[in-house]
Amino acid sequence: MQTIFDVLKHVSINHQEVESPQVVVTDEAGKPNGLLTDLLHDLINNALLFVTLADLASADELIARLETHTPLPADVLAEYQKILSEPCYGLNFAPQKGKIELIVHR
Repeated sequence: MQTIFDVLKHVSINHQEVESPQVVVTDEAGKPNGLLTDLLHDLINNALLFVTLADLASADELIARLETHTPLPADVLAEYQKILSEPCYGLNFAPQKGKIELIVHR
């Protein structure tokens, strides 16, 4: 099963890592999950400035690198670990919205 980490690592737009405005977390019906989307945007905007996902093998390695090289507190890193480990059951490309929807069960 793919996780959100796997999707972030392997999906690119114009050969670049995805940016936060380009992704949203939804359920199977396409209903946005605001809490997970906000957490994902925070991760992309803040934490991924310090690493290149292509260089990392796992979410655990990403969290370890952030723990070592950033001043992020343990509770923030724990939340990032949760979103990165969330199973992703599919992708929906919504060009009319300019979004990639990461589908999770909720």
